[in-house]
Amino acid sequence: MALMRTPICEFDLPAPDFNLLGVDDKHYARDECVDENGLLVMFICNHCPYVKSIQQRLVEDMAVLQESGIGVVAIMSNDPNDYPADSFENMQLIAKEKNYNFPYLIDTTQQVAKDYDAICTPDFFGYNNQMELQYRGRLDETGMEKNAGDVKRDLVEAMLEVAKTGKGPVEQIPSMGCSIKWDS
Repeated sequence: MALMRTPICEFDLPAPDFNLLGVDDKHYARDECVDENGLLVMFICNHCPYVKSIQQRLVEDMAVLQESGIGVVAIMSNDPNDYPADSFENMQLIAKEKNYNFPYLIDTTQQVAKDYDAICTPDFFGYNNQMELQYRGRLDETGMEKNAGDVKRDLVEAMLEVAKTGKGPVEQIPSMGCSIKWDS
């Protein structure tokens, strides 16, 4: 497990397009995932301990964003041949077990992760309604603690600001997690 930290947000970078298969056997294009106030694209997986520790918070926080007119989508780009826990079938199981309230898509060619320059799981990309990058930081200050109590919710606060103003916060703390498992 190689610990990675996301780079500093490149404000206004356009959101790359995608069209990927979801765990519900439907295809999702980027523009179908956007809502009136923007889009959050997150790169997650099933096996990463960093993602496992935030799964419940993801569901809760994504509901807040969706209620605020922000579309949400999760993409799994790891190589399932080397990491069977990240197989499509296991993605379907995890999405159901954890009650994911957002599309969970598989990036079989890993091209979407490359287009976004995703480096770890979780890696969050928050866009305004013009599809300009405004947030690339952490979910919150808990790290891998599952029951952290009342903490600053960096991602939710940033994306609510994006929904209201079209701009993300200047100060952002990088997300950290396991490196994306590239096909060798």
